[in-house]
Parts: sequence; structure tokens; C-alpha cells
Amino acid sequence: MASVSYRLMAIIEIGSTGIRLLVAELFKNGQWQVVDRASKPVSLGRDVFTDGNISRETLLNSIAVLKSYKELINGWGIKDGDVHVIATSALREARNRDMFIDRVFLQTGFTINVVEGIEENRLMYVAVKWALGHDRPQFNRSNSVIIEVGGGSTELMLLRRGKMVAAHSLRLGTILIDQQVRQSFGTPHYLKRYLTECVLNTCESLTKEMDLRHVRTFIVAGSDARFVANRFGLEINKNCWIIGRQVFIDFVDRIENYSVEECVQKLRIPYAEAEGIIPGLLTYKLFLEQTSATEVIVPNASIREGMLITLASGIESDLQEEFFSQIIASAINLGRKYRFDEEHARHVRMLALRLFDELRPIHGLERRSRLFLEIGALLHDIGMFIRSSGHHKHSQYIIANSEIFGLHQDELNIISNVVRYHRKAPPNSTHIAYLALQREERILVLKLAAILRIADALDRGHAQRIRDFTLEIRDDTILIRLSDEQDITMERIGIEEKADLFMNVYGYRVLLA
Repeated sequence: MASVSYRLMAIIEIGSTGIRLLVAELFKNGQWQVVDRASKPVSLGRDVFTDGNISRETLLNSIAVLKSYKELINGWGIKDGDVHVIATSALREARNRDMFIDRVFLQTGFTINVVEGIEENRLMYVAVKWALGHDRPQFNRSNSVIIEVGGGSTELMLLRRGKMVAAHSLRLGTILIDQQVRQSFGTPHYLKRYLTECVLNTCESLTKEMDLRHVRTFIVAGSDARFVANRFGLEINKNCWIIGRQVFIDFVDRIENYSVEECVQKLRIPYAEAEGIIPGLLTYKLFLEQTSATEVIVPNASIREGMLITLASGIESDLQEEFFSQIIASAINLGRKYRFDEEHARHVRMLALRLFDELRPIHGLERRSRLFLEIGALLHDIGMFIRSSGHHKHSQYIIANSEIFGLHQDELNIISNVVRYHRKAPPNSTHIAYLALQREERILVLKLAAILRIADALDRGHAQRIRDFTLEIRDDTILIRLSDEQDITMERIGIEEKADLFMNVYGYRVLLA
């Protein structure tokens, strides 16, 4: 029996080189299919990466494109709540982005969501997983790279046996590359030399996270790669191709000296695509040559599909937990980068999550807050890398200025504040980073930091002595009763030092029996 359509959804992506539309039909069984696509070039990236601002001409052009998409969406009868507009690096970096967003809203009614680089990574990861399906099981068994070169940035993910090691949004996009080559050398003929230096320097910095020589699976997203896949790729399913390593390299070698005009003429592609195809493909090739991959996997997917998957089916519990595990894997690798005490960190995490689960009736928090606590517990002492004294402040700084896969900056700000208050003084009127949070976020920070303090106190000596306990909640007291007799003098001192915030937030004294 055919699936019954019950809803239409539209995703619009405002990128550095164009504005793209995807319309999909959703079915009650959770499946979906694309019913319409559109793409029109705009020069947002060229404006922003040259002058820092979006020009009046580009603004008017963008509004005209969006108005035409509005008519198309209205023709499909799509409700306003099912239209989602996202913008990437060009609008993210534009000095006049607020003006642009306001003008677009007033002229079209579209509300633009500017996604961060790390959120682009997340959406691409979701789309790649969907496109691969079960046709490349080695993705979960080998070291992998997922890479997409855009107009303003390159999104790069490193995975070890299917688990996220790191995710980076590199300032290395096709428009930026072209401009920097022209500024540095005065001619585009030095493109390969410039890119080779950039890629080698990037790979050297990535070595601490993963040696690319051990990468066996190389996944390339983006329209440039799909162009090559359509010519030389072997279709492994309707959403994915594979290209032999040498076939890919040979093709890029053959066209790398083409001018834009030659790309238009010989490759038969529009001028807007021809401007970026050589820098994009050359970047992919240079990264590929640093790996041991024997083939290039090209999914027919973009962040638009990632957004659609996220919004259409939500995230099923199994998929959500798998995604959370990738976030945790990325956080652990950040800790290793700064040489954290992993045994202590993992033990405090276990204690903190146990407290969170048993105190649920008291704190009333949901699953994502538990994830924030878990990351905070793992990274609470990461600032020891800088200095032991005041390490809670150093931990806050490192987390707030790092990238953790799947978390955007607002969430990193919450976690960094939780870590900031795992010891010493509670928040006060001079703590700007705390005051900058929304009221609900400040309450969340206090609730999580209070639990983290207790968990950290239970391993005050970093000896992992307390492994099991039960909680007894009395009138105004929470009693932590240990399962076996042992010397817990250090832990008692820790509770006495750190239980004050828990008392102030929840109104309960904490005692260790």
C-alpha cells in the first residue's frame, strides 16, 4: 500500500554563492521525497569576503530571488510554519547581517536562521549518514573524513571507527581562496601552491587529533564533487556514488589550469559554478592525497537534506542517543587534546549522571540538560592544562572558545559557565559571561553546577573510591549513603566545601553517610 502524504516542507539555504530551495513531501510513515528544487546565483560571499558588507545590489537581488521562491512555495500551498530559511558563512560574517535579515523579513516574511559552522557540520553529518544508509559498513569500522568546501568555509569532520574525533569549520572557501591568491600573488596562477601550503598546514594541526595517513574512508560533499561523480562515479544507491582515488586525482590534474571561461566551455557548466570548481576540487584532491583512502564517496546530500531530516522525522530515540554519543566522543577528544585526567573525568561523569537521574523530581530537567552536565563533568578540569590555580576559569575559557561537534555557541556558553562554577565562588554581578546568558540559561547553569560540585567532591582525591551509593531524600536533607565501608575523609571534606551551592539552589543540605 502506498504511503500517504500528509505535509509539504520547504528548506531555503542562503549560501555564499547562491540561494537554493528544496521542497519535500512528507509521509506518515516517516519517509519523505524531494518534489522540487531551485537554485539561483547571488554574490553574497564575493561582497562579504571583499568588503565585509552585503552590497545594496546584492541585497535587492537576494530579495528578488526569495520573493520568487515565496511565490513557488505559495503555489505548493506550504504553510508558513513549514518553511525554514537558513544562512551560512557569508551572512554569518557580514557586518550588516542584521539589516539584511530585517529587510528580508519585511519584504518576504521569511525569518532567517544563521547557522554556525559547527551546526553546518552537524547537518552535513546527518545528511551523509542518511545518504550512505547501510551500503558502506566500513564507515563505522575505519577512520573517516567528511569534507565539504563551500564558498566561505570548509566543513571538516574526523571520525575514528565511526565516532567523532573532531569537527572544524575552516576559513578556506572557494571565494576566500580566490581572493587571497589574488591578494598574495596578484594572479590566480599560484592557486595550487597557495592551496598546498594551506592544506599541509591544516593537516599538520589536525595530526594531534588524527593522523590523516590512517584515514581509509574519504567522503566528499558539495556540488563540485557531485559534478565529478555524475561523470565518473559508480552509483551504490540512489543517494550515493563512489569514485576511484586515481580517477578523481587524474580528473583534477587535467582541469586544474583551466580558466573560468574554459570551465564554462569545456565542462559545460554555468559561469557561477565555474568560478569555484577548480579551487573546490583542488582542495578535495590535496586532502585526499594526505589519506590512505582508495576511493572517494560522494553523497547526493547537503545541509538542506540534513535540515529536512532533522525537522521532518525529528530524531528517533536510538538516533538521538547515537548522535549524543558523537557529541561526547568529540568532547573526550577535546579533553585529550588538553591532557585532562581522563580517569577522574570519567568517574565524575558517572557520579554526576547518577545524581542527575536520581534527583530528577527535584531539578525537573530534560535529556539535553543531562548532556550538558555530562560534557561539563568530563571537561571541568581541562583548564589544568594552563594552570592549576584558577583552573575553573581557564576551563571556562577553553570550552567557550573551542569546537565540540553538535553544539552551537550558545550551548558551549552554558557548559562553560557550568564548569566555571564547579568550584570556588558562585556567580556574582561582576561575572559578565554568566550575566550575558538568558534568565532560563542562568537557572540551568546553577542547577547543573550544583550537581557537578557534589560529583566532583565525591572524587576529591582523584582516587575513584566511591563507586556506588544510594540517595535518601529527607525533609531538608539529601543523604548519600555508601554501599561499603571505607575511609572517605577526603570526600567528606569535599562535600563540606562544595555543598553550599546545592543548598542555595535546591534548598537541601547534602550529607555523606
